[in-house]
Amino acid sequence: MGRIRHSLSSKLGVSILLLSILVFVASLGVMFVQSRLMLRKKATERIVCVLDNTVQRVRTCMNRVETATNSNGWMALDYLNPDSLLTISRHVVSVNPHVNGCSITTEPDVFPELGPFSVYSIKEGDSVVTVREAAYDYYNQVWYKLPKTQARPCWTDPFNDYNDSSLYTKNIIASYCKPLYSDDGRFLGVISTDLSFKHLKETIADKQPYPNTYFALVNSEGRYIIHPDSTKEFNKTIFEDLNAETQPDLVALGHEMTTGGKGNMRVTVNGTSCLVCYQPIPDTKWCLALVIPDREILQTYYRLAYVIVSLIVIGLIIILLITWKIVDQSIKPLSQLLAQSQIIAQGNYDEQISHTERRDAVGRLQNSFATMQESLNRHVTDISHAAEEAGLRNEELVKATKMAEEADRQKTIFIQDVTHQIRTPLNIIMGFAQVLRNSNGEIPHDEVKKIVDMMDHNAKTLSRMLLMLYDSSDAGASVELQIHTDEMVSCNEVANESINFTREHFPEINVRLESDLPDAYRFRTNRLYLMRTLRELLYNAAKYSNGAIVLFRIKDTGNTIRFIVEDQGPGMSEAYQEKMYEPFTKVNELSEGLGLGLPLSKRHSRSLGGDLFLDTSYHDGCRFILELPK
Repeated sequence: MGRIRHSLSSKLGVSILLLSILVFVASLGVMFVQSRLMLRKKATERIVCVLDNTVQRVRTCMNRVETATNSNGWMALDYLNPDSLLTISRHVVSVNPHVNGCSITTEPDVFPELGPFSVYSIKEGDSVVTVREAAYDYYNQVWYKLPKTQARPCWTDPFNDYNDSSLYTKNIIASYCKPLYSDDGRFLGVISTDLSFKHLKETIADKQPYPNTYFALVNSEGRYIIHPDSTKEFNKTIFEDLNAETQPDLVALGHEMTTGGKGNMRVTVNGTSCLVCYQPIPDTKWCLALVIPDREILQTYYRLAYVIVSLIVIGLIIILLITWKIVDQSIKPLSQLLAQSQIIAQGNYDEQISHTERRDAVGRLQNSFATMQESLNRHVTDISHAAEEAGLRNEELVKATKMAEEADRQKTIFIQDVTHQIRTPLNIIMGFAQVLRNSNGEIPHDEVKKIVDMMDHNAKTLSRMLLMLYDSSDAGASVELQIHTDEMVSCNEVANESINFTREHFPEINVRLESDLPDAYRFRTNRLYLMRTLRELLYNAAKYSNGAIVLFRIKDTGNTIRFIVEDQGPGMSEAYQEKMYEPFTKVNELSEGLGLGLPLSKRHSRSLGGDLFLDTSYHDGCRFILELPK
């Protein structure tokens, strides 16, 4: 004890070791508590994420069934005869892997000579069986009554399709049913497409966050639709065999799930503490839950304990090494201080001298030298920074001056070009107006009509240029606008209006429209900006087509719609293609226009969620493609 009391190195080593033990013990306790909370939080976030993804996958399966039904419903109305309905029903099941069966049932008066009529197709292995169903009470089945009563497409609760008199599937199914109406609003029947819950169960069980977790799906009555214990499916509800006094947590969970709630709860299931995350399936009265035992969540926590113990042992070893290093360094302060002072004397003010807590003469000397070195280094650093900042400001001033000069030059060129482009049609209008005013009615009617048409053409050209200038003035033509794309727009209608606009400017040009879409097809976009883009593309094509035909095509690519404008003009050079989307860039300085058409079209296409690009594989002119999402 006496040696420790009088030895600086011994006192320092013992003090650091005791302090380290205290810190490690306190840190260990805090770490265990915080890590347990953190693991629960992370596990909950992970489980919620898995549940969200699973709900989305379930909804995706249902969406595919809905899409198959909706996309074929119009065919049943267009080809309303027994043979066509058999073909359509078989087609729906054959081309859609997620569809288990499809039936089309009509009212008795649709085919009076046949009476009640229903066709049904189901999958049996790798084949599809299609029959006209035998007579039974179709019209009181839930898949027929529900859409007829509600007058809208809807999902049925899962049911067993067994009947004695006709074709049926052995799987439990849920049907998406859509009522069929004639053009005059008369109810004709129902097209119903089946989703197999066997397939849906495989989809749900595909991914689980922990080994012993499981999914459960219930309907609005709390009846199990999907459960790992198949004996409970469609036989028991979540409320059966529950005691409200001893199991209030399960009762509360059942109430939340059957009323469309979303969240997570900690409950006890069969004596095991579990975390249950639940979420409703959109557009249905079903609720999907993911059940995870607490022991699965805390497995990582228990493994963490072994890691922490190992870290403590390693940490104590490191502390011992550090203590030895500190003791070794404590007996060499004078030699280090001398070496550092010599370096500073040579002008190296960045050399750092550390402060010390020692109160003896050596410690005070070291602290004085450290303070002196810091003061010198601070003053030298301030002077260096001031010189560097002055140099940077001078460079920035030079750059700013050059940018201002360039901006002034560009402004002058732009004003001159705009003045020239506006003055030309304006002079034509004013000249013809002067001729008409001084003619005293001596000009023939045909000549007057030509003059008026010329004035109208130049007025429209002037209006077009002013609209483009106004459009490009909104924070620069390279900036994308925030455009509302919530209008339902007919592709063919907009195309025809754009063609009519082009013919007003170029009556001699033949613009031919080829569309893959029906006239009734509409998609969600912004009509004004789509119209502006198509008009500009057609205007440019007509201007450079040399009197040839301009081909305007509309193609459906599945996820997008392509508007293709193709001319047979001189085309574009590779040098111009690289900068054609830059504002105020033209093929040549003497050409008509402001150089804003393509930049604004590019800007509008991106603001609409799509893109505009040049098809470089086309060499007989120019082919521009506007691609927009459906």
